[in-house]
Amino acid sequence: MVYFQAFRIPIDIHMIKTGLKLAIGIGCFAPLAVALTTSPPMAEPRFESDIRPLIAKYCLKCHTGSSAMAGMDLSKAKTEAQMVASRDLWQRAARNLRTSHMPPAGAPQPSKAQREMMVAWFDKIFNAQDCKLADPGRVTIRRLNRDEYNNTIRDLIGLDLKPADDFPSDDVGYGFSNIGDVLSMSPLLLEKYMSAAEKISEAAIQLPQQLIFRYETDRLNMDANGNTLPNGTKFLFANGEVYCNHKSTRAGTYNISIRAFGQQAGPDLVRMGLMINNRLVNTFTVSATQAQPAIYQFSVRLEQGTQRIAATFLNDYYQPDNPDPRQRDRNMGVDFIEVEGPLGASLGVPASHQRIIFENPIPATIIPVAKKVITSFASRAYRRPATEDEVTRLLKIVQLALREGESFERGMQLVVQAVLVSPNFLFRVELDSKPNDSTAKRALNEYELASRLSYFIWASLPDDKLYELAASKELSKPEVLKQQITRMLADKRSRTIATNFASQWLNLPKLEIVSPDLKLFPKFNDELRKAMMQETILFCQSVFEENKSLIDLIDGAYTFVNEPLAKLYGISGVTGQQFRKVALTGGSRAGVLTHGSILTVTSNPTRTSPVKRGKWILEQLLGSPPPPPPPGADNLDQSPSMIGKTMRERMESHRKNPACSPCHTRLDPLGFGLENFDAIGGWREKEGTVKVDATGILPNGTKFVGPAQLRAVLLARKDEFIRTFAT
Repeated sequence: MVYFQAFRIPIDIHMIKTGLKLAIGIGCFAPLAVALTTSPPMAEPRFESDIRPLIAKYCLKCHTGSSAMAGMDLSKAKTEAQMVASRDLWQRAARNLRTSHMPPAGAPQPSKAQREMMVAWFDKIFNAQDCKLADPGRVTIRRLNRDEYNNTIRDLIGLDLKPADDFPSDDVGYGFSNIGDVLSMSPLLLEKYMSAAEKISEAAIQLPQQLIFRYETDRLNMDANGNTLPNGTKFLFANGEVYCNHKSTRAGTYNISIRAFGQQAGPDLVRMGLMINNRLVNTFTVSATQAQPAIYQFSVRLEQGTQRIAATFLNDYYQPDNPDPRQRDRNMGVDFIEVEGPLGASLGVPASHQRIIFENPIPATIIPVAKKVITSFASRAYRRPATEDEVTRLLKIVQLALREGESFERGMQLVVQAVLVSPNFLFRVELDSKPNDSTAKRALNEYELASRLSYFIWASLPDDKLYELAASKELSKPEVLKQQITRMLADKRSRTIATNFASQWLNLPKLEIVSPDLKLFPKFNDELRKAMMQETILFCQSVFEENKSLIDLIDGAYTFVNEPLAKLYGISGVTGQQFRKVALTGGSRAGVLTHGSILTVTSNPTRTSPVKRGKWILEQLLGSPPPPPPPGADNLDQSPSMIGKTMRERMESHRKNPACSPCHTRLDPLGFGLENFDAIGGWREKEGTVKVDATGILPNGTKFVGPAQLRAVLLARKDEFIRTFAT
């Protein structure tokens, strides 16, 4: 039984010929534990009489006290309870026992039956302990990673803007970018969130078109060459300027109207300039007087965004000694600047606008409609019902915008910005009622379950159906949950399991940065790189969407190729860039292990790497990563005596180093089984002029030759693979 941490629900796994069936039902939570064994029935072993004597005989000689090998002191566990208390240590020991890595070659070995008995016993006690756990532990609050942010905005707003592509890269933990412990919040990321929220809100909600914005004197700015009259009029002298900063809803033609007058003097009438972003676009002769101001209008194209619109006094005149007092000083007054537009624009609004503002208010209903719209949007964004206090605070933003002369739609843009920078949106929040009580525990509520489910399968927020089921408290019912998982897997958004989970699990992002030597591998280019990535994504997507056996990931005799990839693989009859499913024959290729993507990322630029390939198998497929190599131990002998030697010969020389031998005994044989594939995944029979030797001998003495027999070895350890996949 696997306890799936994503949902805190148990999942029974049955391996049958038609595929891996998941029978899903709600139950008590326990950490991940897999009880899968192919061992034959045997008498129930006991710790004191059966297990402890074997540990003493085969383990304690090297694993006792402060000088224990690999820092693993196994001598302290005198009882089964003590062993369970130090489970991490003993699970590590069990893995080494299962793979025959321990005891090491040359040391006394338990019989096959004894080894299987011990492994089965370890599985049993740890799985039993998992099922007894009453405290599910604490979950680190998860920030939305970049993919989740993009997908959430797409499904919340209805626009596929991909704003997170401009965010800093997410930190990675255990190979994955959705681990709460490493998803930190930097000042730069917070700035990006704020900028993205503004852009998203403006793209999603369209402001009223052909609006008239009047900037009265209290909203106009003025330079030093002017003053304000008692009635508020801006009075300019010495070529002064008065201006406003207007935000255009979109690019188009706008009418600019300026009500002005002149205090005339000298031989000419007052001349006024219309400046857009410090560029003179028109001039007016102002004949109007202060007693009867006039409106001066001009149509001009404005781009989307903030524009500086100014009225400038162009022809100052000042003769203080003129005998006629009325002819001594020429000045100009401005009462307001008005902006109308864009002219002739369509009155339709985008679907994203209608999705958010689903009801248009009249002046008398603005506040009630705003509250209704805010409640709906915030609840979707927060992935649970917004509280009355949250709605009230967001409503104040709309009220402030209205007081400032802004439109209802502009107020809603500001609300959307506020919601998108809220921790309730940026983080998947699960608040405990007693956060300071370490012994307190509770079940996930329906909304939290819906959120975990949707972010696991879709990497996005719950849809309306999940939200409705959470609201009615139906989602946690086993039969309903199973129906919803089936529905969600049939949705195209479930492809994120392949593009996100499978990609990170298989280390595919590394394919984007590898650089095979083009002199040695001239077939490799960016087109082939993309094809390799797409093959693995399509293959995993096929396994998940079609509910095939997980074993297909190791042994599936089919794949997806286009012409460049088919040529690399030697598959005939495939032309064009379109990918198609093809059957694989001959046994050399099957499953993800023989994909060009995997073989390339586990190679060096100039050659294959049995070590990298073996390490990849142990880590990604079998869940038994080797310890880090000691300093300098990962360098092959580059002496002249090694020139012309095959990779196998060079590795055999490397393994003679006592510090390297223990790990390479596990790594190299698995990697050698793939030596028929070159550094970009092409098939080869020879390495230079020497025939490729793809023979591997495992620590337990199992011998195999080539990729087909290597797969047979892995299939014999399918329990480890399933355990690793579930983890």
